[in-house]
Amino acid sequence: MRLDRTGQAEAFDAIGGRYDEAFPHKDGQIAAAEWIVESLPAGSRALDLGCGTGLPTARQLVAAGFEVVGIDLSGGMLALARQNVPEAEFHQLDVADLRPGGPRDLGRFDAVAAFFSLLMLPRTEIPLALRTIHRLLVPGGLLALSMVEADVDDFAIPFIGSTIRVSGYLRDELREVVQAAGFEIVGETSYTYAPASVDVQPEEQIFLRCRRKQPM
Repeated sequence: MRLDRTGQAEAFDAIGGRYDEAFPHKDGQIAAAEWIVESLPAGSRALDLGCGTGLPTARQLVAAGFEVVGIDLSGGMLALARQNVPEAEFHQLDVADLRPGGPRDLGRFDAVAAFFSLLMLPRTEIPLALRTIHRLLVPGGLLALSMVEADVDDFAIPFIGSTIRVSGYLRDELREVVQAAGFEIVGETSYTYAPASVDVQPEEQIFLRCRRKQPM
């Protein structure tokens, strides 16, 4: 499959620290990461997929004693993440780079946090990304996933002074896609969120707490 990320990384390079200013309250994200912390012992290995600036998730997991690896397409975001969370390890990678037989192998993880990262992919790639996450996790490993509820596919929107392309599902279809990738959904919460930035519309955020089932 030909992957098209044209403009996505560059948009987040331009956004930089303004992302955290536009989304100052991340209660759902913090609670979902806390589920990982409460479910696993210190020293567990966690992947922050689409880590952005490293705040709050990578910092939260490091503070809990986890070994944290973060990946992101945006070099600008990663520069901020390395400043914000120097204890973590960060790589400029696409989730597709981690697929079986792909160019990078970061090992296996006890947990993956994917907060609003898969919505940056076209719908055709989201099931593939979920299956890649499934293979990155140890048996019984945890996935904390968040998406914005929206029936859109690779749709261009204005976002904090830039343009990005996003995809989403209505929640019943999102559950089906996640379960089909080999996950058991063990919890779900949702939040209606109004960002602080005037050019980001209010959104319905869905957080799924998932456990990796045995190999499919």
